Amino acid sequence: MMRETLGVLLAGGAGERLYPLTRDRAKPAVNFGGIYRIIDITLSNCINSDLRRVYILTQYKALSLNRHIREGWNILGKEIGEFVEILPPMKRVSDNWYMGTADAVYQNIYSIGSEEPRYVLLLSGDHIYKMNYGRMMKQHKDADADVTVATLLMETDECSRFGVVEMDRDHRIIGFEEKPQITKIRSPFDPERVSGSMGIYIFNTDVLIPVLLKDAEDPNSSHDFGKDILPKMLDEYRVFAFNFEDENKKEALYWRDVGTLEAYYEANMDLISVSPVFNLYDKDWPIRTHQRQYPPAKFVFAETGRMGQALDSLVAAGCIVSGGTVKNSVLSPDVRVNSFSEVESSILFSHVDVGRHCRIRKAIIDRDVHIPEGTTIGYDIEADRQRYFVTDTGITVVTRDYSLFENPVKVDYFTSE
Repeated sequence: MMRETLGVLLAGGAGERLYPLTRDRAKPAVNFGGIYRIIDITLSNCINSDLRRVYILTQYKALSLNRHIREGWNILGKEIGEFVEILPPMKRVSDNWYMGTADAVYQNIYSIGSEEPRYVLLLSGDHIYKMNYGRMMKQHKDADADVTVATLLMETDECSRFGVVEMDRDHRIIGFEEKPQITKIRSPFDPERVSGSMGIYIFNTDVLIPVLLKDAEDPNSSHDFGKDILPKMLDEYRVFAFNFEDENKKEALYWRDVGTLEAYYEANMDLISVSPVFNLYDKDWPIRTHQRQYPPAKFVFAETGRMGQALDSLVAAGCIVSGGTVKNSVLSPDVRVNSFSEVESSILFSHVDVGRHCRIRKAIIDRDVHIPEGTTIGYDIEADRQRYFVTDTGITVVTRDYSLFENPVKVDYFTSE
């Protein structure tokens, strides 16, 4: 069934809630877990599910994302019709940029049709989870469904961030509310919780194309699958829900939307526990990425008060912890922490250089940043706000031109990573 399926991965969102990390890059290209990009998680799910034809729809600030896909995911057999391929906006059927999730797919309708898939699997590039899409496809086919929506049980106070699905006990969807503040809908399998849409859809191609054409002609549509497409299909088509089955092999289901700085920070911190909630070390469900050639990580100096060490942390290749201390942190490739410095509960992107006698706590340091000797970050929130970007929960984000944040304002940038 997966051989008859085309994956379409939506990776074109502006990622405003992850600003300033998305100031110069697309959200799916943001680092995760030291060596990965966020999009690697979904693409690994595709490969592990034996899905070998994937289009990636990009739009905003996609240079580094395009480079990462080209260097790290050119692993399939093109001569036998397998590919992971970028589709930039081409305006083949419209004079507009993508105006919504449905419009993004509609504008690439010719590329989709040229592959002649029986099914189209629509995915998002900014979630952290492990899922075998083949299981969802099997239910889709067994139910003789036109559309299947992946759902996840969640608490009622979370429904304002997701589409809420109403279904019967046969998993057929009979109602749909897009991001309601309050809802009376409850899951038939847990009356205390709701079934939220994960933004993962399987469409029969002969259903998807006419539905997209009809939506494109509707001047009142916002051209979104959750808000416009799915609610209008319930009476005419067989629309079913697939309850999320986790391949993470933990007691609790793991699915994270890392669309905010707080969620992104917590998802990274999940990885450094003794028994991490999200397991990167599962040989049965590997997470793939592209890694540049760096030497092994090194920890030097073993003197009293000047010991190079990392505790409860992820440290990537090329890092040198030279007489400094790293605790509960994630270090991406080619990071240097110099003598007498302390880095705690922080995420450091590639090529960060922390000078001597620095103290850094609960911070995200963007790539190529040099932290001058004696700098303190994360210990005086009000002082940090005068120079850096600080979230409401006290996470300090330091970018390459952090002097711009002496008086923090949101600025439009046109440079790429």
